[in-house]
Amino acid sequence: MLHLSNSVLMKKQTCLRLERPVDLDSYHLKERLTENDDFVLVPAEAWHKLLSWYDMMDDQPPLERMVVDLPSTVKVEVYPVEVYLCLSSNLESTVSGRFSRADKINAIHQKIRQHFNVSETAESRLWMRNTDSSSERLRNLNMTVLDSCLSSGMTVIMEIRNADGTWPTSRPQIMRNSDEDSYQGPPGVCGLTNLGNTCFMNSALQCLSNTPPLTEYFLKNSYLEELNFTNPLGMKGEIAEAYADVIKQMWSGRHYSVVPRVFKTKVGHFASQFLGYQQHDSQELLSFLLDGLHEDLNRVKKKEYIELRDADGRPDQEVAEEAWRNHLRRNDSVIVDTFHGLFKSTLVCPECNKVSVTFDPFCYLSVPLPVSKERVMEVFYVSLDPTAKPTQYRLIVPKAGRVIDLCTALSQATGLPPSQMAVADVFNHRFYRIYQTDEFLSCILDRDDIFVYQLSSGCVDQDGEEVVMAIYMRERSHYRDYGSGSNSYGTSLFGHPLLISVPRNQCTREDLYQLLLKRLARYVRPLDPSEEVEEEEEEEELYKAQTNGVSDDEGEEDSGETGPSNKEEVTQESNQTEGQNNCQSEASPSSEGEEKAEEEESSSGPDRGRSTEEGQSACGNIDTNNQNATDGDQSVDAEPSGKKEEDEDEEQHASCAQANKMLPGRRRYTERQKKALFTMQAVNSNGTTERGMGELDGSFSFSSQPYIAIDWDPDMKKKYYNENEAEKYIKHESMDVPHQQITVQLQESIALFTTVETLEEENPWYCPTCKKHQLATKKLDLWSLPEVLIIHLKRFSYTKYSREKLDTIVEFPLRDLDFSGFLLKKSVNSTEPPCRYDLIAVSNHYGGLRDGHYTSYARNKDNCQWYYFDDSKVTYATEEQIVTSAAYLLFYQRQDKIRRPTIPPPIPSSTQTENHISSQTGEGMDGAASCVSMETD
Repeated sequence: MLHLSNSVLMKKQTCLRLERPVDLDSYHLKERLTENDDFVLVPAEAWHKLLSWYDMMDDQPPLERMVVDLPSTVKVEVYPVEVYLCLSSNLESTVSGRFSRADKINAIHQKIRQHFNVSETAESRLWMRNTDSSSERLRNLNMTVLDSCLSSGMTVIMEIRNADGTWPTSRPQIMRNSDEDSYQGPPGVCGLTNLGNTCFMNSALQCLSNTPPLTEYFLKNSYLEELNFTNPLGMKGEIAEAYADVIKQMWSGRHYSVVPRVFKTKVGHFASQFLGYQQHDSQELLSFLLDGLHEDLNRVKKKEYIELRDADGRPDQEVAEEAWRNHLRRNDSVIVDTFHGLFKSTLVCPECNKVSVTFDPFCYLSVPLPVSKERVMEVFYVSLDPTAKPTQYRLIVPKAGRVIDLCTALSQATGLPPSQMAVADVFNHRFYRIYQTDEFLSCILDRDDIFVYQLSSGCVDQDGEEVVMAIYMRERSHYRDYGSGSNSYGTSLFGHPLLISVPRNQCTREDLYQLLLKRLARYVRPLDPSEEVEEEEEEEELYKAQTNGVSDDEGEEDSGETGPSNKEEVTQESNQTEGQNNCQSEASPSSEGEEKAEEEESSSGPDRGRSTEEGQSACGNIDTNNQNATDGDQSVDAEPSGKKEEDEDEEQHASCAQANKMLPGRRRYTERQKKALFTMQAVNSNGTTERGMGELDGSFSFSSQPYIAIDWDPDMKKKYYNENEAEKYIKHESMDVPHQQITVQLQESIALFTTVETLEEENPWYCPTCKKHQLATKKLDLWSLPEVLIIHLKRFSYTKYSREKLDTIVEFPLRDLDFSGFLLKKSVNSTEPPCRYDLIAVSNHYGGLRDGHYTSYARNKDNCQWYYFDDSKVTYATEEQIVTSAAYLLFYQRQDKIRRPTIPPPIPSSTQTENHISSQTGEGMDGAASCVSMETD
């Protein structure tokens, strides 16, 4: 340190007869002084000598200056940094302060506390504001003024945390009710608002919030002294600070629900996989959060390189202690203290029997669940009998089986040979996929609507005598679709499709029409002779000309939105056919309103126009193509044969007599006929007509899977098609047999974790003896356990051939989980911690692979009462409710670390048990509406 003597300055000044370099009122150096001309720098030792010789003038302090280490040089700081200090609650009341560039930010922090009488127990943080009013956090109090880029003229603002755990600058982040300012509830009993598919994050946060040692660490502000801002593997302390803010708000007892928006933003910033509002795995979020908190709070500022050693025959105790010491030399934080344990890994080479033993730390245990070799599938069986309703069966099939195994299981229930079955996935009134018998059942999800159709004969070859046709039902709109550049009528699919086998010699338009009338007889009423009406050629030709696409509503469903079930669509019809009765023993099969993995295409074909021959009469009721009626029309429109010939009334006959005379060979009469119930068109698999499909000859010929659409006029459909009857089905007695879920003990899964397994080909082990990679056997054993043990139940199973979620019920104890039988390390004295654990929190997942919802159970550390957390809603819970098939993450705490409740647990009344303790119903202070969960529950 160097001293700048005011006495020496005065002497120098007198000698040079210069202006005084010091303002005697404030004893501050004036600006733009020159060394050796206006002042002299005196070393500290010399300064003390001068004081002993000459003493110092009364009320005249020495002007001390620091030596600062600037980039590429060392320099005496003649002019220190002068900043303004104030509180965020009163920005107008400022004081100035001068600090050396070598001073720590903590010196500024203490200066503000002293001047404004801020309590030492009050939690605060600093901001620096430039002249342009932009503010930046001063996170690291151990950083120097120079490194913080703090310069003269700036303002340093101290912000003091509110009593409810919030910061004044982030107050709008809290969802507030009208009475929340006066709300005082149990600390920690607070919901978390769902920001949109963030229930996975809320569930993990609630479990960690109710982990006593970690929560107390943050509530006591112990983290402030351990924030690591220089760790290249960390997040500059930002994750730890964001997590601390959430915990302090939840445990303030002042909020029904907290909005973790800042925390969500920080997580997405440092882990891009969590950006946006997609659904994620709570275990993946928990793994990232624990690792991020560890690195942000790592007490090791500079990690050293440590070369790992193999056991080489040394005792396990020695190797384990060495491994743990090495781990602490690089990793030392509250996360390590609370969650880290040690397991033993043993690898054995299958060729040379080389044994490699290592001890590795772990943060949680991922234990497997027993996997059943069978699965339960529900299918709808559609018989050839047109009067029989579809029947729903529940079948047990091999999990790794094929479609033929499904047919075999159904054959045992129906007596029908498997060769006469066709299996299809029905989605949105069409065939999403028609399966071959050799396809794996793993491609069929539990939520898929699987229909099995009886065929009239055995296996149908492409070139055989029969062809399998896919039949769709479509309804025409009342108006033409001119907007798409066509004058055709739009159509929309409805009902359930059919698969039928038809002899190739009966693929004529007329034969197919009669065949479909018989097949649809259960819910399609035939025409009566009394219902004969005159069919005008203009209208019929218009139907012939259409090449339709799906309607607007259908297009929206195909665009990727979840499609409603068939049953739901039926209920939306405004008009039902009279005489439709619902049977209590019957229901309507409905497609799951679930989004498929691939989006379906929908197209609208161009207008075919109306084809007329030259010389055709302008009189609309004269059939100029009548001579070809027996061979089939050029259009695929179906018409009943045997047209009845009747005389027109004399007035109409006279008006067309001249026209008939001009057409030699034509019959001079008009024709009355039965109006067809429906027409038919060849379509693609999506149920839409493509160019070249609409007009066919009298018989059908197909080179691939044929798809035929039955087109209904809205009025004809309303009159002759019984929608209620079409949707009815029967439940087989197998549906009444309750599905037996697999139940296992938690200890069984832990035992599976410690069994010997062979490494997969994608992950071989390099044997140092053989000098090559080997598929070694591997065994994991538990050596030491942490204070808080997280057990991850691996419910999501992924293999080369299948993906599934296991709904196995794992029975786990709430108290006295004993690990003594699984630990290799045996207690050598009574000071060793016990191996018994009590449950403190559970993260649940409801749903399947593609969607679901996360909730959590947790025991409050203060009153030991169990609560159920469902996003912003919190309810009381009993111990009997906790063990379910949805349990996903289990949090256990060692019994010797569990404290007795500091406050008596509340005794919930029946009203309190039924109603929510806390719920989110208000708006944020910024006026934004409350966020609504977008999960599928």
